[in-house]
Amino acid sequence: MANRCKTVRILSGSALHETVIEDHVLNAVSTVWIATADLKDMHVRVGGKFKPILNVFDDMAARGVTFRVVHSALPSSYFRRTIEEFPRLTGEAMELQVCPRSHMKLVVVDGHFGYCGSANFTGAGLGAKSTHKRNLEVGVVSTDPGWVGELESLFDRFWIGEHCDACRLRDICPDPVR
Repeated sequence: MANRCKTVRILSGSALHETVIEDHVLNAVSTVWIATADLKDMHVRVGGKFKPILNVFDDMAARGVTFRVVHSALPSSYFRRTIEEFPRLTGEAMELQVCPRSHMKLVVVDGHFGYCGSANFTGAGLGAKSTHKRNLEVGVVSTDPGWVGELESLFDRFWIGEHCDACRLRDICPDPVR
């Protein structure tokens, strides 16, 4: 990303969960884009209580929020069974794209907030695990329009399959975009 932004914060530990999930993802108005190499039905803190993220996403979908998720493989069988309990998510609210080359970890919320870092969308990564059980992660967040716009553009180019035509892993890709 060539753009120099004005306000970038580097976060680690529980500050990642609090900032990315509690302050931004849970307050999304229209869109949440997630790229992760590992995806689990993690728990998040909502109003002082811990809830499974898919329950929270379903509530968000009821108010019109849509989700795009890029994942490196099919999510775990447990996650797939759990998500089947939420027809709103499996209907139109959540789109999943699987790419065996994807190792990105990023979140874009409503085109106004961006996260890029080492944490996967798991309990030990961006979830609400206790301080003594969570991974040691680091990430960069910003609401700078230029920085978030570049992150959003990167995600969108990936989403439309810009990389697919020249990919040498097409033979193992479960669903090439192009």
